[in-house]
Amino acid sequence: SAALAPHKVYAASSAGWSDDGMDVNMGQRAGMRAPLLGLVLLLLLLLFKPPPCCGQNTQGGLQDGPHFGFTQAVYHAMVYENSAARTYTMSKVKMGIHLAQRSWDVRYRITSGDDEGFFKAEEYVLGDFCFLRMRTKGGNAAILNREIQDNYVLTVKASVKGEPLLETWTKVSIQVMDMNDLRPLFSPTTYSVTIAESTPLRTSIAQVTATDADIGSNGEFYYFFKDKMELFAVHPTSGVVSLSGKLNIDEQNRYDLEILAVDRGMKLYGNNGVSSTAKLFVHVERVNEHAPVMNVVTHSPSWLDKNPVYAMVTVEDLDEGLNGEVDSVVIVGGDPLEQFFIERFVEGEFAIKASESVNWETYPYGCNLTLQAKDKGVPQKFSAIKVVHIMVKKRQTVEATFEKELYDVSLSQISPPGTTVEAVKIKPEPDDAEYILTPSADSAFFQMNTLTGIISTTHWFTQLTQDVFNLEVMEIDSELKVKVRVNIEDANDNTPTFDQSSYEVLVNESVLVGTNVLTVSAVDVDKGENGYITYSISSLQPLPFKINQFSGIISTTKELDFESSSESYVFVVRASDWGSPYRRESEVNVTIHLENVNDNRPLFEKVACQGVISRDFPVGDVITTMSAIDIDELELVKYKIISGNEWGYFDLNADSGVLSLQHSLDAASPKN
Repeated sequence: SAALAPHKVYAASSAGWSDDGMDVNMGQRAGMRAPLLGLVLLLLLLLFKPPPCCGQNTQGGLQDGPHFGFTQAVYHAMVYENSAARTYTMSKVKMGIHLAQRSWDVRYRITSGDDEGFFKAEEYVLGDFCFLRMRTKGGNAAILNREIQDNYVLTVKASVKGEPLLETWTKVSIQVMDMNDLRPLFSPTTYSVTIAESTPLRTSIAQVTATDADIGSNGEFYYFFKDKMELFAVHPTSGVVSLSGKLNIDEQNRYDLEILAVDRGMKLYGNNGVSSTAKLFVHVERVNEHAPVMNVVTHSPSWLDKNPVYAMVTVEDLDEGLNGEVDSVVIVGGDPLEQFFIERFVEGEFAIKASESVNWETYPYGCNLTLQAKDKGVPQKFSAIKVVHIMVKKRQTVEATFEKELYDVSLSQISPPGTTVEAVKIKPEPDDAEYILTPSADSAFFQMNTLTGIISTTHWFTQLTQDVFNLEVMEIDSELKVKVRVNIEDANDNTPTFDQSSYEVLVNESVLVGTNVLTVSAVDVDKGENGYITYSISSLQPLPFKINQFSGIISTTKELDFESSSESYVFVVRASDWGSPYRRESEVNVTIHLENVNDNRPLFEKVACQGVISRDFPVGDVITTMSAIDIDELELVKYKIISGNEWGYFDLNADSGVLSLQHSLDAASPKN
């Protein structure tokens, strides 16, 4: 009765819990105005108190009494892992209880969900609202670690001090937010691969893996080499290591690579974000990757040949070093009597021959030999088998003739030795046809493939003056002959040559426009248009000259003047032939000096001058000095009196132009 006296009390009559701990059944409110009934109800509630549920308040008293309960049954808050002590959680909504009576002294306490003791519930009253503030504990409390547990669901009980019947519960779901507190870690930390020396560029050879327990951007990282690598590259996100350079086992057969992982998120506590180092050992081996490949060219030797070759076998192996060397080619089938053998000619070339005379009458259609090659690599590799059909045909009795009665061919003068000139054949051509050149002076410059009838050169023709070579070809079995005439066509292999290393001439400045002042000449020993020459002037400055492109004559194009232009002209004359497919050119320096001519009159600086002297002017004194200029500058100006000095009173110095009084004027008549 003492508890009921000062306040109206609300109490829950019954309650239930769902599987997730939420309130599923609220008791009906009951109140008794009679004190006796209230006391009975209070005793019943104390004896049969239901478990608390979130958002449920237990109140005694009347239905119209003050409400005591949280604003929400469940709150959501967040806090970063590794937060310092006394760090408050963050929530988008305010958590707490509206105070129906300002006198209530509300207390919050965590009743479950915080077994490790990470959190503490605090009260903060502002106006008519008592805020629920969740924070991390201080002291020696453990640090939140999202990687261990990222969410805590806490049950918080609210009660009023001094009012044991006023209590309620809520749940607070605290999400632990990630901090970039972990570094990437390799697993495993050591890798080893073996690759072939011939591995192509950009081939993926290995992949390293690292993990970061952080989430989001905090868990992102990239890979890179600790030291700069020229031959290898690592993908920054996938960790795939690929080949970026050509390997050479003779220089290095093992590479020890160190790969680091760098955290891409914001670093916590100032660490540099580098993980443990992963080591990748790359072993390079010269692997025998390729099997030999055979190519066979069959021959049909004459039945008269003493040591016939029935086929030539060439073997190629793409491997390098010992792995690419051919060990042998053997006959593995088709020769039960062992009448044939294989002879090595040069490296990679083999010839099929007969060990004794073969009775081809027993093989009217020839015979099939099965060949196989093997290399010297480890492990040794064998080629695919190849079947070769060989046979010999007897002399053909069919009358044959050459395809042409006369072979008339042209050959460039600059054709190098080995140039094909012509292929001669008889038709019908027997399988054992064989051609030779009849020995002569002209045939010394040529050679013939006896099996194909191809004529080719053996010498250069650039230094020869002979234009035509006459050859004779004979087919041995039929003894047929044909003429081959080879015409050597001139090639533009010579450069025009001037008859002088340089040209220099002196030209009078007074010559007329169009006057020929110099002729340059060059020769080209080539023939035809290859030796035809044209001339041109090459100069960056305008010149008063031109050149006849065909004759090489240089003539003036305007008047020359020693005084107003250069005293000499230096330019280049170019001689070009008309050769094909390209022209040849040469150049020569030309210097033309101008000869100064007295072609300008002296000019007085002053004319029509007047002066006055006294009648008693002293004899011998200077009256004035004449001054004249001649721009020719060939010699000094000379002075003399032309008229007005008939009485001889005056004297003019011929060299200096000084005019002086020679006789006294006292006796002179005034009218003179």
